[in-house]
Amino acid sequence: MTKIHVYFMPGMAASSKIFERIQLPNDIFEMHLLEWVIPNQRESLKSYAERMSKNVLHENAVLIGVSFGGILVQEMKQFLNPKKVIIISSVKSSTELPRRMKIAKTTKAYKLIPTKLFENIELLVKFTFGSSIIKQRLVLYEKFLSVRDKRYLDWAIEEIINWERIAIDHEIIHIHGDLDEVFPPKYIKNFISVKGGTHIMILNKYRWLNENLPKIIQE
Repeated sequence: MTKIHVYFMPGMAASSKIFERIQLPNDIFEMHLLEWVIPNQRESLKSYAERMSKNVLHENAVLIGVSFGGILVQEMKQFLNPKKVIIISSVKSSTELPRRMKIAKTTKAYKLIPTKLFENIELLVKFTFGSSIIKQRLVLYEKFLSVRDKRYLDWAIEEIINWERIAIDHEIIHIHGDLDEVFPPKYIKNFISVKGGTHIMILNKYRWLNENLPKIIQE
């Protein structure tokens, strides 16, 4: 039997190490881990998605993206012919962004975020994963957040805040934690809810994902 090729895209500033606990049956699936690259100057999200789609080397692959990676794989979909696109801890359109991000877009307050300070891993962790992260885990999360280039961070924040997609692609499969504080579920519709799942559930709800992803992919 031909294996199903599954490509994983991490969240903003994260490396593919965030998927190290994800295990799919290797007799059925082959996992491929994608990494962020530094955007070109003034590169649009669409252009970046087209560039990243060239790293998907199999027809009818499954794309799985976490957080900003979920936004990216939705944009990559137009350049590929994926079997399925699954997003985790993400949003399906700009209408699902939380109110604070919509205000930031209107006021352009995001331009005032001092991304240079994200060299301080504690600030980057809180911005990326949410403010509830406890200090004892900072060393752990430092391992996962390896993309700290200021040009990338400025670009990523701007592209999230200004994402232009309004119409939701109903083919997208959305898995979301009911305690996600970065993208609160009260703003989101039509998703598979994970009880107790926060924005970092790719790390701490991996057992649920390992049990359910094979079924979701093959449905």
